[in-house]
Parts: sequence; structure tokens; C-alpha cells
Amino acid sequence: MLEEEYEQRRRLPRHLRPEATPENPFTYSMREARVTDLPDIREIYNYYVANSTVTFDEDAMTLPEWRDKFYYLGKHGMPFIVAESPAGQILGYALVAPWKQKRAFRFTVENSIYLGAASTGKGLGRQLLAELIARSKTAGLKEIIAVIADQGADASIKLHRDFGFEEIGRMGKVGFKFERWLGTVLMQKSLK
Repeated sequence: MLEEEYEQRRRLPRHLRPEATPENPFTYSMREARVTDLPDIREIYNYYVANSTVTFDEDAMTLPEWRDKFYYLGKHGMPFIVAESPAGQILGYALVAPWKQKRAFRFTVENSIYLGAASTGKGLGRQLLAELIARSKTAGLKEIIAVIADQGADASIKLHRDFGFEEIGRMGKVGFKFERWLGTVLMQKSLK
């Protein structure tokens, strides 16, 4: 399925969309992820696994896999944040993870940002990325890599470009999902 088709399928009819109005503003706070957030985080991520090419994962992540990832990132001091509605609903999340396992790469990370379907198009991804960059600097990290699908992810490429990420390369036909070959765009930002 093309990313554009995914976007169209995922959108609710205008009269059913939760619009931000003066009486109903789109408000949220950001905080460190907690282990109790993982079921919601898993739900958000697995939606993209099943319906898009923004992740090359083909199998839904389990709660034990998310717990392992959560504790691994915490052990390494990696930022992992959520955006939460005033009612306590997780609207989206952002994290960085080690780019490679070799010790020499310890100051280089790869970022991930995922939003719940009702939270897209409201600037939340931009706010999560800004906060993730700030927290990554505070954590002493030096380089952030974004690995973005080369088809249907123009908004993600633009978002990263807006934050000073530069394209450093492309890899073609490195993933196969939904019966088609996919490549990646690699972008990098220095945090010095």
C-alpha cells in the first residue's frame, strides 16, 4: 500500500474528526515515558507496522519486546518521551536508540517518532522532535540519524530538514514490505 493510500484510509471524514477549537483545543504535555505507557506505545507503533511503510517491521511488537526496549534505553540514558493529553491518553512518542552496538558509536543515535492517528497534522511531531533533540543534547549525545522510507514519507523528510538534518545518503531496495521493494533516505544532525 502506498503511503498516500495509507494517509487517506487513516483519515476520518471531516465531520467525525476531533478538531481543535477554542472550546476544544489540542493540548498535551510531554514527559519521560513510563513502563505503564508501553501498552499505548505498542498500540501506536503496531498500527504503523500493519498499515504503512514508515517502519520496515512486518511483525507487531509484543509488550515484552517493548519492555526490553524500554529498560535497554533507560540503562543507556537514551531519551524516550511521550505526549499525553490532559485526560492521560498517550498521543504519540519519540525516542532515540543506539545507532550501532559497537562501543565507538555510543554518541550516535537513531530517532523514532510515532503519533496516534487522531494526533497527526497538529504539529505534535514537530514538538516531539524539538524536545527529543533538546533531551539528546542534555544526555551528551552528539549525532542523530534519521532513517526514513524513500516512498511516501515526504512530510518526515521535510520535518527533519526543518530541524537541520541533512541528507547524507540513500539506500535503494533494502526492504521488502507489502509486496514491493523499499529504500531509505538517511539524514543526520550534529548536536555539538
